[in-house]
Amino acid sequence: MLKGIDPVLGPDLLALLARMGHGDVIAVVDRNYPAHAAGVPVVELAVDLPRALEAVLGLMPVDRFQEHPLRHMLTDDGADGPALADVRAVVDLAEGRAVGALGVDRLAFYPAARSCFCVVRTTEERPYACVMVAKGVV
Repeated sequence: MLKGIDPVLGPDLLALLARMGHGDVIAVVDRNYPAHAAGVPVVELAVDLPRALEAVLGLMPVDRFQEHPLRHMLTDDGADGPALADVRAVVDLAEGRAVGALGVDRLAFYPAARSCFCVVRTTEERPYACVMVAKGVV
């Protein structure tokens, strides 16, 4: 164990976060997302989406140079997913500012996630609870 590190973050995810550079993107997704099909490293966390984001963003800054460093999956009818309000609250609190967010069509989210640095699959039960966050600088 390390002092000051959220216990949700295991060694595999810590190593991936440390390897990410400015502008690299991490996907944090719900339990139904086909994470391993993305072809990038996958880390499983046995927590819901907001808790996973809280842990990750406790160490990882969000990009300030992009207009929308947070991208979230839209429902099939184009609406915001049911977890978005919780996600926005966690991200904005972690950053101490309103972070720009952009909704992404579900079918466009899948190929976009294939270009992410890694995917964190959570045990989140709400549908469409998938986001991508661009890493900033310290």
